[in-house]
Amino acid sequence: MRTPLKLGAYALGLAAVFAAAVGIGHLAGPAAAPAAHTGTDHAADPGHQPTGGHDQHQTGAAAALPAGLQVTQDGYRIEPLSTTLSTTGPAPFRFRITGPGGGPVTAYTRSHDKDLHLIVVRRDLAGFQHVHPQRDADGTWSVPLAAGAPGQYRVFADFQPAGHPRGLTLGVDVPAPGDYQPRALPAPRRTTTVDGYTVTVDGDLVPGTSSKLTLTVARDGVAVTDLQPYLGAYGHLVALRDGDLAYLHVHPDGAPGDGRTTAGPRITFHAEVPSDGTYRLFLDFQHGGVVRTAEFTAVTGATAPSNPPPSEHGEPGHTHS
Repeated sequence: MRTPLKLGAYALGLAAVFAAAVGIGHLAGPAAAPAAHTGTDHAADPGHQPTGGHDQHQTGAAAALPAGLQVTQDGYRIEPLSTTLSTTGPAPFRFRITGPGGGPVTAYTRSHDKDLHLIVVRRDLAGFQHVHPQRDADGTWSVPLAAGAPGQYRVFADFQPAGHPRGLTLGVDVPAPGDYQPRALPAPRRTTTVDGYTVTVDGDLVPGTSSKLTLTVARDGVAVTDLQPYLGAYGHLVALRDGDLAYLHVHPDGAPGDGRTTAGPRITFHAEVPSDGTYRLFLDFQHGGVVRTAEFTAVTGATAPSNPPPSEHGEPGHTHS
């Protein structure tokens, strides 16, 4: 802060100091309220699942960070044993989850039919994959992976250790060697296409509140009403924040067989985003025995055009296993 004037008289100097102090008090105002809590409470059933991991419930300092930004949390760590991803074809990607004692975790609480979900995506949000590794008796996980193109990839492990009160999502960067050619993020649109399916999203992301998103699936202009359950739900939605790849995993409002949820064409989600910004949405859905991924770009508070994009951002043929 700069003193506006130097006053020679001592009395005037005291008056100026007093006036400045009063002014500062008015400018500063009352103490700011604490930042809004960004953690979420997840129910045990597959109903409303706002953000974070599959069944994540964060408290304390960890709640201030969105999921996926840390390589370690609550004493758990993701440790890649494979140092690169292959760009020439599927190759085993191996890693471990270690616990507070430093040893590998070998017991998990199953979430949505799996002990662990692995999400892989390039730093420019291209090449999304949602796969399910196999675990050896010694706690080593392995899954065949092929990166669609060179670049730096973010690998997310979404899991809940047995006896731990909440799910965790840990992230680590793994390179795919070669000439990295980053891609611009596609513009926001309400409609996208994948393998002859048209998927439309209705609703907008609003930070600090639960945002309702309804995704409608059609094929050749006909609404799809016989979606098949995939991992215990009719759809899975992952949202990643552009820039730092903060990870939000949301699930639909309802579940197959609950007496109220239909098998399409609409899948409704409730999502909470931690901040303004641009997000990439990845919807996994199953029809005809094949899991497909529809991708969207969403900007908080923005209205996207409804026409479908001319091409997909991700690599051809998303991987699910």
